This record gives sequence, C-alpha cells and structure tokens, in this order.
Amino acid sequence: MGVCPWFKWEDVSEEAVRDFKFQAGIRSDAPSQELITNLGLLTDKGEITNAVPMLFSDACGKRFINAIIHCVRFKGTENVHIIDSKTFEGPLLSQYNNATAWIKQYLAVEYVMHGFDPRQEIWELPLDAIKEALTNALCHRDYFDSGAKIMVQLYDDRLEISNPGGLLPYVAADFGHRSRSRNPLIFRMFTRMHLVESVGTGIPRIARILSEDGFPPAEYKTEGFFTTILRKKKTSSTEQAGENKEKNQEKSKEKTEEKVLRLITSNPRITTAELAAECGLNDNTIYKAVRKLRESGRIQRKGGDKGGEWIVLKP
Repeated sequence: MGVCPWFKWEDVSEEAVRDFKFQAGIRSDAPSQELITNLGLLTDKGEITNAVPMLFSDACGKRFINAIIHCVRFKGTENVHIIDSKTFEGPLLSQYNNATAWIKQYLAVEYVMHGFDPRQEIWELPLDAIKEALTNALCHRDYFDSGAKIMVQLYDDRLEISNPGGLLPYVAADFGHRSRSRNPLIFRMFTRMHLVESVGTGIPRIARILSEDGFPPAEYKTEGFFTTILRKKKTSSTEQAGENKEKNQEKSKEKTEEKVLRLITSNPRITTAELAAECGLNDNTIYKAVRKLRESGRIQRKGGDKGGEWIVLKP
C-alpha cells in the first residue's frame, strides 16, 4: 500500500492496538509505535503506509471515506423493502467484528444437545463460511475505487457480500485455485490475527464448509465487484422457520447479561465490539446489558474506555 502523508503517530488508537494484540495472541508490552514498526507496516525509509491508519486508527472510514462496510437487511428475496441498514467504519478489525455481529443477529440458530456434551449451535448459514467471505472482502477489496464500499446484503434466502474490484487477470485464469491480494500488508495482518490462512485457500475453504454442512454451493460474480452469494437451505415451511427464529432470539435475549458477564470475567479488557461479536448482537444491545449489570452492582469499570478494564463484583 502507498505512503500515508497525513497520519501521525499520536493518531494511533490504543484500543485498536490492544484489540489487534488480543486477536493475534501478542503479549508484548512494547509501545504502539515499536509494535507497528516491528509488524513491518512502514516503508524501507520508515514512512507510514496506508495500512497503519486502516488497521490502527478511527480515521479509517473518515479519511478513507470508502473504507467502510455497509450492511442492509431486506425483507423477502428482493432489494426493495429495507428492514435495517448499518454502516461500520473505524479500524478494519472493528469493522469485521461489528459486521459479523450484525449478520448473526438476523440469523436463526438451533441449539442441539447431545447427552452431557456442550450444546451445539446450528446456524441457518454457516458462520465459518460467512467469516471467510467477509475477510476475503476486507483483504482483497480495492480501497481506492472511488465511491465503492463493501456491501453486505442479507435476504430471507441468502447472504451477499460484495467488495469493489473484480478478479485480477492472473487470478481469473485459475479462479478458486490461485489468488493474489491487492493489499498484501492488510492480508498479512489478518493472517497474524488468525482470521485468514494463506492466499488461495478462501474459496476452497468456503466450498468445503458448505458441502460438509449440506448447504448449496456458493455462487460468485466477478465483474467490477467480487460478490460471494451464500444461500440458505430450502425448508418445507418458511413460516415454521420464522417461528423458530423468534423463539431462539427470545431465548438469546434472556441470557445476554449472563453471556456478557462470562466474557468479561474471562477477559476483563474485552471491548464492546468483541462482546457484540461473541454474542452475535449489535452494540446497542450490548450497551443495555452492560448498563443493567453495572446498575445491579455486578460489575464496575476501572479506568477509561481506552486502557481500562472490567471488575466483576458479583459473579
């Protein structure tokens, strides 16, 4: 990626650095500037590349106005009636976590018990395939395509994830087997965060996940935009599916506070975005759950939003 002339070290978000370290399993207490330098995100001359503000600054989505994810939930199977629309900006990891949580809140989930084993969650679209398609979009998109952004469109029967920039000729010649990222620095950082494996594995991995779980094969559109289409399984009764979704959502709401408390207990420095991603809920729902836990005297906050941590008073 090119050099970023306007970005200064004081613009680094310490929260974004902490989130990156947590996701990547980095335990170093080195200053942010030293960490970012050691990650290889500067030029040979020590200049800051565009990857730094995209990964570690709230400027992503503001100074890079197209570097955002726009999520839309449609009613039915056509893009006519909008139920919900949300735009996520900020560091790319935050965008990924928020978009994942947004998608999960609109998917039905079935809980299956097998004896004394932990319950199994069966989603109406496989989460691993969704995450693979979303990380592919973030790593391979053309961030400097004017007026373009990542689009996540959820319908009753399918999910479509589109990123600007069609296939490069080199990739199109052997689609699904050969790949090259437009953004090698970002791809490398997503690899460090264990969100992607290696170049060229995304499409085969999605195919394997869908096949193993009995879903229809993914569909792809490659002209101008690269679009991944994941279709839900056809059911005999759409109405019954809707009823099951409402019941599951109701059960989930009842346990949200306990989920939040458990996650805070295991990771006192967990962020709201991470809580939302883990619970499959949006930020507002998490804020309400946290407020109730604080009001009931079960948790309290030590320090500010950046660099602070949660303290559990009543498990």
